[in-house]
Amino acid sequence: MANLIEVSNLQTQFFTQDGIVHAVNGISYEVAEGETVAIVGESGSGKSVGVMSLIRLIPEPPGKIVNGEVNFDGQDLLQLNEEELRQIRGNRIAMIFQDPMTSLNPVLTIGRQITEALELHLNMNREESRARAVELLELVGIPDASARLDDYPHQFSGGMRQRVMIAMGLSCNPQLLIADEPTTALDVTIQAQIVDLVRRLQSELGMAIIWITHDLGVVAGMADRVLVMYAGFIVEEGPVDVIYGHPRHPYTLGLLRSIPRLDLGRQRRLIPIEGLPPDLLDPPQSCPFAPRCPFVVDKCHEENPPLMAIDGVRKSACWVDLSEVEIYDTSADEQVEAVA
Repeated sequence: MANLIEVSNLQTQFFTQDGIVHAVNGISYEVAEGETVAIVGESGSGKSVGVMSLIRLIPEPPGKIVNGEVNFDGQDLLQLNEEELRQIRGNRIAMIFQDPMTSLNPVLTIGRQITEALELHLNMNREESRARAVELLELVGIPDASARLDDYPHQFSGGMRQRVMIAMGLSCNPQLLIADEPTTALDVTIQAQIVDLVRRLQSELGMAIIWITHDLGVVAGMADRVLVMYAGFIVEEGPVDVIYGHPRHPYTLGLLRSIPRLDLGRQRRLIPIEGLPPDLLDPPQSCPFAPRCPFVVDKCHEENPPLMAIDGVRKSACWVDLSEVEIYDTSADEQVEAVA
């Protein structure tokens, strides 16, 4: 399957009064047509900044994309002028943001916010765009769509507002949908409904998806591949079942150990990741995860490992071979049971 978008050595920095924040530090990856790629990592790892850089939504100043290429269907998005980029952004590439209440304009009706893109990108007239807006609201499961077209965002629940955001994103039949933690502000029941909705729409429309999240449970149910980010770097990449079953980077292992897993039989003791992420005002020249890593060796403090292919299906940025490490350390569980 052909690649729809190819990201090469993308670097984004923020120039602040305190210094230069190295938010994204040379990430490279690709997304194939119709593929779902999840980007995971803790807050501050560079997930959102990385994807917003793809379509140049970084505020300048203080932000600046200082290096890299974003090849989308034969065009480098970082070299396009504003008018050329506007023809792609919101049309062939759409984005759903984390909080629909702040993403939707509170003084415009839902209908107007959907029809605006249709009139701009597809040259529809008012009657055509309103008819299409009703179809889109019905597609994402909003009941009595025609009557709700003239309602305002505050008249919708959180889950319904997120469905409206999805309808807006799908309005021009994009080739790529970027979803930046779209379920974070919703309760777990609505989260599951939104994930199921996006999966169904993808199967119907055939679009590719980049899904940014810190919720590894969501990733397991919908992604084909996973990119794990830490301190602005991609530290592991591979198919979701391979990464979840046998992680090869200590940070990925730490993430998996720190969440409940119902697929492993009885519940294991959760193991937190000790320490704090590095200060990106002064990024380390060695492995950024070394101060928190339980498997650290001398070379980790001397050189930052590149993202290396390790078994034909995945890549990892680590000097240590974790192929024999278990996802869960059962010794602690055995000690607890012995005391009990």
